[in-house]
Amino acid sequence: MKNHSLTVAQYLKLVNETLGMIPSQEIRIIGEVSDFKISQGKWVNFALKDEEQEAKIPCFTVAMKLKTPIEDGMKIEITGYPKIYERFGRFSLNIQTIKLVGEGALARAYQLLKQRLEKEGYFDLSRKRNIPRFSNRIGLITSTEAAAYGDFIRILNNRWSGTEIIHIPVHVQGQYAVNEIENAFHVFDQMSAHEKPDVLVLTRGGGSLEDLHAFNDERIARAIFQSSIPVVVAVGHERDESLADFVADIRASTPSNAAELVVPDRRDISKEIRNSLDYHHQKIMIELQKKQRITDRSMSVFKTYIETHMQEMRFVVERFRHSFDRFRMSLVATIQYIENNNKTISYNFNTSLISNRNKIDSLVRLFSQFDVQHILKRGFSIVRKGGKIVKSKSCLFSGDHVEIQIADGFVDWEINIENQKSLL
Repeated sequence: MKNHSLTVAQYLKLVNETLGMIPSQEIRIIGEVSDFKISQGKWVNFALKDEEQEAKIPCFTVAMKLKTPIEDGMKIEITGYPKIYERFGRFSLNIQTIKLVGEGALARAYQLLKQRLEKEGYFDLSRKRNIPRFSNRIGLITSTEAAAYGDFIRILNNRWSGTEIIHIPVHVQGQYAVNEIENAFHVFDQMSAHEKPDVLVLTRGGGSLEDLHAFNDERIARAIFQSSIPVVVAVGHERDESLADFVADIRASTPSNAAELVVPDRRDISKEIRNSLDYHHQKIMIELQKKQRITDRSMSVFKTYIETHMQEMRFVVERFRHSFDRFRMSLVATIQYIENNNKTISYNFNTSLISNRNKIDSLVRLFSQFDVQHILKRGFSIVRKGGKIVKSKSCLFSGDHVEIQIADGFVDWEINIENQKSLL
């Protein structure tokens, strides 16, 4: 091979190309975390060291890819691709996935995340919501193959019937579990108002801390916290606990207990109805008895009142009867008196009428003597000047026009000097 000189950058590029030939997803490396630190809130650096030999690999990732909290001493399994950073000339493994290994690491990560979520208020009792007593629609997130699914459906149907179940099947452990569970919450949240369930149930059976790891994942905790629908979580057995339990609105001890919480027992409801009917029947009977006593007292008072006033009424009627008899007798006497005096009254009336008529005739004859027309027929006349009767010759002058009224009409006349002299 012919000798060939390379620059530092060219050589590092050649080395990185060679390192890039190592399959990153197929090789998994297990080791213990040391020198863990986060710079500027986003750059994550730590060393993965061998537990038996003095060997370690520098590792690098960003905080947003750190789905599980880790710290020094934890045992983890990682995948990534190797690279030498040209600027620093330092070898590092760029992390792609991190998985906790062993109960100790899982337990410690669980505690760290629990403390952080608690500080952020995820477990506050004040934010927890109640679920409806009678749910028309229930959203179920679990594996169809899990025993929890069968237990939940069986207990649900035994206790109550007619409730619609919307089941989104998911893996409850393994590499797909977190994504599928998170997506199920998203699907339910995106449903329209008339499609949305009244409550969501997230459940699975018991298992080791590693088996329950998906229910301790931060993404699941946040999905439950952000759900617009109240959430019931039932993970494992009564002694098992997960972060999903603490974030949930209601924690059920088992899948069967979850079914007991989301629907009532028809026998309990029947008993409640019977007790309620008995209670209201007794209450109604007591009220009826009270009303009956009040009615009896009222009727007694009313009867006394009626008897008292009837006696008064009889007395009034008797007095009226006597008064009416006296009035009738007086009326009969009056009618008899009128009948007896009718002739006298009629004679006096006719005599008075004739006398008054004679007086009127005399007055009519007297008034007719003063009638102007009657006087004019006797040869008299009336002279008017300007519509006014002339009473004196001094009111007339030569050239005046006068109107002379005689018995059969009117004559116009002009006064002249000769006439005036003759008048004088």
